[in-house]
Amino acid sequence: MSELRQDLVSGDWIIMAPERAGRPHNIGGKKTKRAASPKSSCPFENLQKSGNWPPISSYPNDKNWDVVLVRNKYPALIHDHICAADLHEGPYNLKSGVGVHDMVITRDHHKNFGEISLDRAMEVFQILQRRYRDLSRDKCLLYTSTFFNWGPSAGASVYHPHYQVLTLPILPSDFKHSLIGLESYYKKYRKCVHCVMLREEMKKKKRIVDQNKSALLLAPFVSRAAYEIRVFPKKHLSHFEHTPLKDLRDVAAMLQSGIRRVKKFLGDPDFNFFIHTAPLKHGQRYEYYHWHIEIIPKISILGGFELSTGVDINVVDPEKAAAIVRGKKNV
Repeated sequence: MSELRQDLVSGDWIIMAPERAGRPHNIGGKKTKRAASPKSSCPFENLQKSGNWPPISSYPNDKNWDVVLVRNKYPALIHDHICAADLHEGPYNLKSGVGVHDMVITRDHHKNFGEISLDRAMEVFQILQRRYRDLSRDKCLLYTSTFFNWGPSAGASVYHPHYQVLTLPILPSDFKHSLIGLESYYKKYRKCVHCVMLREEMKKKKRIVDQNKSALLLAPFVSRAAYEIRVFPKKHLSHFEHTPLKDLRDVAAMLQSGIRRVKKFLGDPDFNFFIHTAPLKHGQRYEYYHWHIEIIPKISILGGFELSTGVDINVVDPEKAAAIVRGKKNV
């Protein structure tokens, strides 16, 4: 039977309708083999030649890099050390397009985050941590979003794995909506809502996909998309960039576990993952935030109802989703 479920953080509702999974665009169906672009035409094979140079930072060095941070050649926002100006056009509010758009690129042409070694994954995370800390010192910038697009339907215009880092002079509306919900819960109960959710999931164990000492991989009770999974540090940590390395390594391992499971058990769909963390400024103010990562396989498609109401319909119960990406058959 269908259910309406309300998110503890945002207060948003979703419809859980598993009986609709038998519709023609069946979930988790077979996928044709992923088509790789040739190295010869890849702009990330020779960064100097393609104009994606010099780097902001690299590991282990600029000449023999395995992971490199560069400015996006086609940035959504540009920063020339002048803060965004507030503008007006009739009744409309505007800001000048000030911000920073970077990319982290890994050396291997074919291996995404789930397929590289854990040591290499940690190099990606540590370069990101350093960049976040650098960006936090810029008075013009408020929020950094790091996201990974894998495959054309997930928005990847280049096959070679790369991680985009887009830093804004504003707090995005969806993120502000979550902050309001998190702060309201904390003021009412003096507890982090995500910590409450994690304790419930570890108690029930029905929606846990994988875990290690410091991190948890789970299918959220209120999942907006089919097979949505999230990675949380078990310890309450508000900022990605200030996470201790031992906790960060366990989060990286669980993110890799999630990506590998999506490939193995869901037919290698395109997917996105993105880091949700507290704003760059006023760290003490956001101590109630609990940073995490979402993985969204590109399986379901938004229809008219979802687009017109903002209420998502999910046709795969998260308990079933968790069982499937754990590798359990006949669920």
